[in-house]
Amino acid sequence: MSETTSKSTSARRPATQAARASAPAPRGREPQARLTPQMAWLLAAPHTWPASILPVLVACACAYATTGALSVTMACTLLVICVLMQSAVNTLNDYFDYVKGTDSEEDNVDPSDAVLVYNDVNPASALRLALGMLAAAFALGIYPIVQAGWIPLVIALVGALIVFLYSGGKTPISYLPIGELVSGFVMGGLIPLACYQVLTGSLDWRALAWAVPTVIGIGLIMLTNNTCDIEKDVAAQRKTLAVLLGRARAVRLYHALMYAWVAAVIVIVGVWFTGGLVVMPFMLLAVYPIAKALRSNPLANPARIGAMAQICSLNVALGAFYAAAVLASRGMTLMI
Repeated sequence: MSETTSKSTSARRPATQAARASAPAPRGREPQARLTPQMAWLLAAPHTWPASILPVLVACACAYATTGALSVTMACTLLVICVLMQSAVNTLNDYFDYVKGTDSEEDNVDPSDAVLVYNDVNPASALRLALGMLAAAFALGIYPIVQAGWIPLVIALVGALIVFLYSGGKTPISYLPIGELVSGFVMGGLIPLACYQVLTGSLDWRALAWAVPTVIGIGLIMLTNNTCDIEKDVAAQRKTLAVLLGRARAVRLYHALMYAWVAAVIVIVGVWFTGGLVVMPFMLLAVYPIAKALRSNPLANPARIGAMAQICSLNVALGAFYAAAVLASRGMTLMI
């Protein structure tokens, strides 16, 4: 959830150049600029969407593997809902960081990572955008609730509450050493659980076990950001896990979780989706270069953009191969 997923990436250089042309908004006066579609796109941070897409993908694969069928219409609806929620989290995070003074032009290496700082936009516009995305997500959620009952509604309400507490409130979750666990569990665990229940009509707690890889992967996105931002977070009086551990121990934990992530995929496929083990060698070959590069990354502020790109790429690779392995354990029959 995100700065679960930082908004720095080289894929948005043109937008970055446009943002760079605007001077940072002076904090002593009311911002004047309107929130443009381009700014809204940057606030939504589409490069972070794998953190919401992959849990849905894994849930869909598991639902198909255990039932032999998959509703494409429902899967697409769930996907859009989760992307809207992710975009709302990103926007709320920028909003609260701006109004609290955490983000400033001095500590943002990429202006597209600080839309409100560099574009003289009234932060209330960003807040309205985030609330609008949440409202759209809940409106779309009526369809799966009608189809699957009250359980996805309860899970969605819990998720929405945590979305707010993550960045808002007197002491946001993102300021605490539980940020990685909370973001990983909500996005990587509750999303697959809710999606699986909607797609199958069954609240199967095995779905949480099957979601362990996505829990770890999304938690590592957050840990990447926080480890790179230790100095900034200390100055902002954030007590993140990386701040408490210090960079050396945070990096050691990071590497251990990377190994645990890969091991979790192999163990889950071996225990529950044995037919998909044939995919595992290809997965290891594909993720090795990314994991090697990430393991060599110092996870310091100058390397932050590269580290975030690497951890997002690793999430995509492992998530896609994991879903492919689950699907490979059975033939494909889709119903619309």
